[in-house]
Amino acid sequence: MPTYTLKDQTQLYFEEKGQGMPIIFIHGVWMSSRFFHNQLPYFSENYRVFLLDLRGHGKSDQVPFGHTIETYARDLEEFITGLGLKDVVLVGWSMGAFVVWEYLQQFGEENVKANVIVDEMASDFKWPDFPIGAFDFPTLIHFMRGIQNDRRATLKGFVPLMFKEELPEKEMEWIMEEVTKMPESIASAILFDQSVVDYREFLPKITIPSLLCFGREEKLIPVAAGEHLRDNIPNSKLEIFENSCHCPFLEESERFNLAVHQFIQTVQ
Repeated sequence: MPTYTLKDQTQLYFEEKGQGMPIIFIHGVWMSSRFFHNQLPYFSENYRVFLLDLRGHGKSDQVPFGHTIETYARDLEEFITGLGLKDVVLVGWSMGAFVVWEYLQQFGEENVKANVIVDEMASDFKWPDFPIGAFDFPTLIHFMRGIQNDRRATLKGFVPLMFKEELPEKEMEWIMEEVTKMPESIASAILFDQSVVDYREFLPKITIPSLLCFGREEKLIPVAAGEHLRDNIPNSKLEIFENSCHCPFLEESERFNLAVHQFIQTVQ
């Protein structure tokens, strides 16, 4: 099993395939690199592709510490530097978008060629001046308690909100397997941190090309969130996936892969 050992001895699981410009896919909260199984064979034909499990997620070490967006971004930088990767393309889905923005905020754009943001907003929290956020405080409390008291029931209610259409039973089974791998303590810790980070002030400072991929279905993230990013991130393009909700890379894999591939070709 391929792993990268961080300085604090945490082992991160990753998959690697292909040659050329490096692309790193970064998953959402509680999720894993397995969600990008439709991207690895496609992009590895032209690029060097990495599917990375963040600490505590998927097959990476379930260490009880470091579960903040800030630390995840430092882990990503250590991974990129340790493998000697240059001019990377970062693809961040959901919480993975926060990891991308935090990486750029901490380490700059010098080693990043472009980024792809998939169905995330500048902050998940409903701040007084940001009403499109996904979580207000009562909702966050509800999810935190649900994860602690009956995680499986909570996630069985949450996961269908990620998709436009009802999931087949086999799809639901592997997804539930992935999102329940980590201990509830880790799940609660990172849920809180990723729900309250706020990158609105940082967005205008991003100068590298950005592709913004959003599903038309608004069960979780409104299209207005993508429009907000487009209006505040220079050199950005908004792509709407009409038959998707939160996971266009699964719901419309062929169109998603083509859109990202065409975008990357413009920055090579």
